[in-house]
Amino acid sequence: MLCQLLIRVIQLYQFVISPWLPPMCRYTPTCSEYAIQALRTHGLWRGLRLAIGRLLRCHPFHPGGYDPVPMPEQMKY
Repeated sequence: MLCQLLIRVIQLYQFVISPWLPPMCRYTPTCSEYAIQALRTHGLWRGLRLAIGRLLRCHPFHPGGYDPVPMPEQMKY
């Protein structure tokens, strides 16, 4: 339930706030889409950890590029 609420908040950001900002994402998929995919694939805690890690990597000194959400079997716990 909390996971779905967080996804809705991110979607609200995507549809209400993001269109007013200049495109600046260094990654594909975008950080907000990555967060939604991570939450849906891994659940609240792991998905949130992946999303926060992605946001921390999103800065001008990182090259960016294609960075998909890892599948559960690819995760090293």
